[in-house]
Amino acid sequence: MKKLLNTLYLTQDNFYLTRERDNIVVKQEGKVVSRFPYRIIDGIVCFSYLGASPSLIELCAKNQINLSFHTPQGRFCGRFVGPTNGNVLLRREHYRLADHDLSTEYAKRFILAKVSNSRKYLLRFKRDHRDKIDTQLFEDINTELTWALEQIQSAPDKETLLGIEGQAANQYFRAFNELILTDKETFKFNGRTRRPPQDCVNALMSFGYSLLTYECQSALEAVGLDSYVGFYHTDRPGRASLALDLVEEFRSYIVDRFVFSLINKGQLNKKHLDIKENGSVILTEKGRAIFIEAWQKRKHTEVEHPFTKEKVKLMLLPYVQAQLLTKAIRGELESYPPFLI
Repeated sequence: MKKLLNTLYLTQDNFYLTRERDNIVVKQEGKVVSRFPYRIIDGIVCFSYLGASPSLIELCAKNQINLSFHTPQGRFCGRFVGPTNGNVLLRREHYRLADHDLSTEYAKRFILAKVSNSRKYLLRFKRDHRDKIDTQLFEDINTELTWALEQIQSAPDKETLLGIEGQAANQYFRAFNELILTDKETFKFNGRTRRPPQDCVNALMSFGYSLLTYECQSALEAVGLDSYVGFYHTDRPGRASLALDLVEEFRSYIVDRFVFSLINKGQLNKKHLDIKENGSVILTEKGRAIFIEAWQKRKHTEVEHPFTKEKVKLMLLPYVQAQLLTKAIRGELESYPPFLI
């Protein structure tokens, strides 16, 4: 089992990464801000335009430290990929399945988990906050999502699956304003928007999904799979399609629950978000710091995996699923067991 070490997040856009012997060093305007032994770090997420020195990149490559770059607003730019893990036979089988009709079966499992976990999240929220929400709306959405789950299992192709998933997502988003229990004016949800997000909820969700995609891509690469060749998301230059497939399973369980918890506990408010003249919304530097600090704490929460029945840290779930996906591709499992809460 992979050991959960530390992920280093650089939230200021004028930070620069370099190396001093066996230390990862963070500098700002030429001055050392902090340094960390590389042995305690398993990933670096950089929200900076300044980048990293070649010697730091070499250190990361030799020690399998994931290094990814994002804009200060959280949009993924790219990641440094060192030597490929795993064996070529696994990747050849992965490519063969992605081009085969069997890829639809894998795609159905990713989307089945997405819709099922979204439905269960809403049911739990309804149970916990019955006196504060429109329970009839939740019941109506539950009916629609239950229907969608039945349709997913019988979908004959990916085009049909795409339509069902879109309808289910629209139903799920209908509940979002009910999930906000405080400061409803600031955090009014106007429908899912991205690139750029057009309201405060979308800004938080997009930032969270960016962090989750990093975790999923790192997990897939760690077990030797090609994170750019997906089963549900089609191939596109520069898009980590398989990582996006895996993200579907965890959207509601890891990101959405986390975002609404931050809002409802008052950890983030209007002053932590910057509304631009064009209507787009981004987290401020302070907002990103609060988000990431809470994200780091959440990563160490222990949960029981529904398939393995083992206790694992929350952010090791993508690694467990990546391992199960590998076993399914190799034929060691009859089918891929998605993460179902």
